[in-house]
Amino acid sequence: MWLNASCLLEFQIPVPSPFLLKLRPRSGRNQWIAREEYILSPSAPVNEFTDMFGNLCQRLVAPAGNFSVRTSVYVETADSSDTAPNAPFIEVQQLPDDTLPFLYPSRYCESDRFTEMAASLVRGYSSGYDQCTAIVEYVRNTIEYTPGAGQQIISATELNQLSAGVCRDMAHLGIACCRALSIPSRMVVGYLEGLVPMDLHAWFEVYVGNRWYTLDPTQADMNGGRIAIAYGRDAADVAIFSQFGNPVELLNMKVTVEQMSGPNY
Repeated sequence: MWLNASCLLEFQIPVPSPFLLKLRPRSGRNQWIAREEYILSPSAPVNEFTDMFGNLCQRLVAPAGNFSVRTSVYVETADSSDTAPNAPFIEVQQLPDDTLPFLYPSRYCESDRFTEMAASLVRGYSSGYDQCTAIVEYVRNTIEYTPGAGQQIISATELNQLSAGVCRDMAHLGIACCRALSIPSRMVVGYLEGLVPMDLHAWFEVYVGNRWYTLDPTQADMNGGRIAIAYGRDAADVAIFSQFGNPVELLNMKVTVEQMSGPNY
């Protein structure tokens, strides 16, 4: 399917402020970027680089006053995410080198604290994908999904105590449990067609059966086109914007995702 996704960020900035943005999706195995727009108002010089996870990052200094970032992208993607019951666990010594950073505990995914819990959740399940789906079911059934309520990032350990969180927090818990089983797990932020309420969305991917598979504790099924914008170990790596120095005010954020017949060249 073809999707047109857009994101608008509007800020009030007291003094010129450095920003790091991650708002440009890349073409890959699961998505093809046909066209995109990226508009800064007022315009500012931008330096783009690729971070250690392959994300396209934009550095700039936003001028004082009203400042906006508007992005739009036309993407060809699948109308649902692949599933793979019985996809096998890959032993650590057989894993590709680029999956290894997603085995370690990270700031918001303290996998070293979930060894016993993860083992109990997957008892009786085949090693690999089936264990991951058991963890997703646990997160979905025990954590209340409260979209729009999470301004402060919380870790997997904190969420397990609070029992309510946003998509980002639920992904943290799923990732931590999967990593506790030595299954590489990474966080993804992007767009999801049909998400209610519409916003940028977070989910996670696991590496089993020699490839990455999408998992999402907030959704009852894997239907809907997805556009991945950024990948990382946890929310600290996939923030769509990071601002440094004197605090700025985010006045408005608007996200849209529409199914299209194809890009209008």
